[in-house]
Amino acid sequence: MSRRIEIELTSKREDGTWTWRAAGALQPKGVVADSVVPAGTAVKDVVRAEVESDLDGTRVLSISAPKQKAARTGLLEILPSEKPFEAVTQQLRKKGGRDGDKRRGPRRDGDKPRGERRDGDKPRGERREGAEGRGDRPRRPFFETPPELPQRPKPKRIKPRRVNIDAVLAELPEAQRAIAEKVLMGGVPAVRAAVEEQNKQAVAEGREKVPADGIVQIAEQLLPRLRVAEWRDRALSAETIIEEIDLRDLRSIVVSADQLVAIDEATRGLVAKMKQALVVRQETEIRNWLEDIATATKVGRVVRALRLSSQPPKAGVPFPPALAIELIDATVAGMTADAPSERWITLLEAAAFSPVHGKVLPPAVPTVVSEDLLKTVTRLGPLMPQLAALFGVMVDPKARPPRPLQQPRGDKNPKKRAADVNKSADAKAPRGPKPASSGPKPASAPKAPAAPAAGATETPSVEAPVAETPAVDTPVSDAPAVETPVVEAAASETPQADSAE
Repeated sequence: MSRRIEIELTSKREDGTWTWRAAGALQPKGVVADSVVPAGTAVKDVVRAEVESDLDGTRVLSISAPKQKAARTGLLEILPSEKPFEAVTQQLRKKGGRDGDKRRGPRRDGDKPRGERRDGDKPRGERREGAEGRGDRPRRPFFETPPELPQRPKPKRIKPRRVNIDAVLAELPEAQRAIAEKVLMGGVPAVRAAVEEQNKQAVAEGREKVPADGIVQIAEQLLPRLRVAEWRDRALSAETIIEEIDLRDLRSIVVSADQLVAIDEATRGLVAKMKQALVVRQETEIRNWLEDIATATKVGRVVRALRLSSQPPKAGVPFPPALAIELIDATVAGMTADAPSERWITLLEAAAFSPVHGKVLPPAVPTVVSEDLLKTVTRLGPLMPQLAALFGVMVDPKARPPRPLQQPRGDKNPKKRAADVNKSADAKAPRGPKPASSGPKPASAPKAPAAPAAGATETPSVEAPVAETPAVDTPVSDAPAVETPVVEAAASETPQADSAE
């Protein structure tokens, strides 16, 4: 399929042909016949050309004559003025109190002096409560914002070089470079697709087909060599930032190294170095992870600590029992009876996907149970059945565990976010009559059952069960993918913990 690009005519040969290249670049380039070049064109002119690319290269089909700049007409002539120049002046207002009485107009007889209270000597707060009748409304408890914690610098992502790939391409013949580029883009299937597309176009234009077997065989021979060069470029780029590299990139490099074939001694040494660096980086990240959770718990950033606990740097990392007990105590301490529903929703959303989700059990339900809070408890019931029993909500044993909320950046309203998720869950639920035994109880301030409430006063012990729940806490997977010749499967990206409480 042809396309239009801008080319630069670089020289004119003795045989009448012209050499060209893409405007402002070195590639693509080639030779064009003199009959295609319009008259009046000179060397170093940039013209508009229609080109067609295939496995043999890029050839010019036609060239448009360069546009001539039109003469500028209709310009307005600026005539000088004979008036003397006068500078702009300004006069600032003098500092002093505002004379409000003069600005508002004369006072009428019977008006009270401005600034005098209409209700006599009654304080402003009492006048407001007495006039509006809001004196009986309870005030929210004072919540002191925990101190901010310093954020660790974000790990660096690698930017692969093209040193080894360019060296391999430079050694290949001109006819095989286009095949190698296709191999780098999508492997052998990309070469097959390109050959099929070119053959379809050749049949439509009445030309002969290109033999596909030979081209595919060349691609299969070039694939191992190109993959080794590509891996070396990524590994050398990672070596420069080995102490700050993202674990996802380092894991993908180590996993893809097992798929390489016909590697030399230098590449084997680089593979061993990457594997050793992965072990060191994982140990460092796990240590930092546990320190951040402990620090956030001590200063009162419970939500941040819960979210961090659900994002381990490596799958299958056991959670320390001592730290789990501290995290449970801090979470339960925030779920007081007089705490607002927004605070309960935020803590439940963070605790449901942490390693301690099965041990969080507050002593009692809040005084005011909102509809959004009851819906949140119902949705998170499969992960926290002890909390659903406390609220009197029945959990369907066949219900699938929910997924964590993907909170966008800057969204500091967890109540609104949870309400949107609950509405979408209600919309997806099948409509129709439900049996009385399977539906949740009404949301009119449910009371705690006697058995859970009596046993909830004691702090639950966390020893072995904490490390037995990595299924919902560690979504990262180290298993290599095997669909493609080179495995680029990195660990799934885990969102950064939001520092807003």
